[in-house]
Amino acid sequence: MTGSGPTAWHVLRGSVRGLNKKFNQDSLYTASVADGAALVLSVADGHGSAAHFRSNMGSRWAVREFADCVTPFARTVVDRQEDPTTWLALFAAARALAGPICHRWRERALLYEAGHPANGAAAGERNPTRADLIPYGTTLLGLVVTQQLLFCWQVGDGDITTSADAGAPPRRPLATAEEEYGDDTDSLCEPEPWVKMRVHCQPMAPLGPRPLLIANTDGLSKSFEDERGYLKFATDVHSALERQGIDKVRLLLEGWLTRAAGKSGDDTTLVGVYAGE
Repeated sequence: MTGSGPTAWHVLRGSVRGLNKKFNQDSLYTASVADGAALVLSVADGHGSAAHFRSNMGSRWAVREFADCVTPFARTVVDRQEDPTTWLALFAAARALAGPICHRWRERALLYEAGHPANGAAAGERNPTRADLIPYGTTLLGLVVTQQLLFCWQVGDGDITTSADAGAPPRRPLATAEEEYGDDTDSLCEPEPWVKMRVHCQPMAPLGPRPLLIANTDGLSKSFEDERGYLKFATDVHSALERQGIDKVRLLLEGWLTRAAGKSGDDTTLVGVYAGE
């Protein structure tokens, strides 16, 4: 993507099934918006336990409903980002999207549940507004990226990481004091997930001219012994991009994710955007 400045944006994306998993219950989405002036990226991790036996569907709906909800917002950001006096209003609008994002997913799940009840009841026998959406449980992480501004949303576990350059420590702007693991994570299938949705907004300028932004499911971070190991991975990816370029890293990414999935045993999915030549 090329925006108003000289920076070229390059997208990374990959998803690998976890060791001994029958199928991958993660989902991802990447798209350019407004003739390439903005990017929309998202990942979702279907919970996959016996109680969440339709979570592959839930994760797929999560990334698509997120994209449909934030794409008009991304166009608005492109139109207004050159005027810093509008940024506070844009940040407030981003936070206000937590409810619509979650409601869109819920409406999609309720519509499917009404016609295909997870408990085996005949279609129409249950009140669709009170349907149990636990079978569809999933996390959601999403970004809108433009030349001037960055917006992030997250429900549940996984990581959004920003790196200003290959030598600077990466940051996890939406990290919680207590990390979430397994089925205990926050989920879109909960009654009011928008209350637990974390939102981060910031100018891009502090990230410098060649930043790397990553969103990944927790299959990646769980493959490391601790947060330091995960953050070193982000640093190593940034260094590889600087040394070897985007085409080489795209070729290597599946192997890195495969090794991570082998260690964590979980589906492992990553989307990212890098500012390079």
